[in-house]
Amino acid sequence: MSQDPLNRRGVVHAVSISDRKGVVKENVPAVELVVDRGVAGDAHAEGGKRQVSLLALESIDKMRAAGAEVKPGDFAENITTFGLKLDSLPIGTRLKIGNDVLLEVTQIGKACHQGCAIRDLVGDCIMPREGIFGRVLTGGRVAPGDVIEVLSVPGGDSHGQ
Repeated sequence: MSQDPLNRRGVVHAVSISDRKGVVKENVPAVELVVDRGVAGDAHAEGGKRQVSLLALESIDKMRAAGAEVKPGDFAENITTFGLKLDSLPIGTRLKIGNDVLLEVTQIGKACHQGCAIRDLVGDCIMPREGIFGRVLTGGRVAPGDVIEVLSVPGGDSHGQ
């Protein structure tokens, strides 16, 4: 899938989980998103406003170009995307993933904590600058190849059905 110049559609490149916080996540064939919890089986699935983390493959590629040997999941993201400039999506944006899942963007970036295994591993962490977080409004299965569509952004700019 080529990039959408209007930043309305992208694709899931990888999905990842871990059973501990602050470590790289393992790529898996699919994940199940649970309403108001997050990714089933993931250490971060405890509700709150950061239920699911997303990072663009384009961000990971920037780290690769700088010499870091990194792959999807290494920044502890649950969903690695391609084709969406995630950090440009405002809080409140609604994203549809695949046929069923609906996410609402709740946070752009985050503070990186001391002793971060990711920063120690790769020398930098792009999640604080370019990752986004969301809460699960409608759950379901997410797998690589699923389309991600911006349904609406705050202020009434709708793109969806």
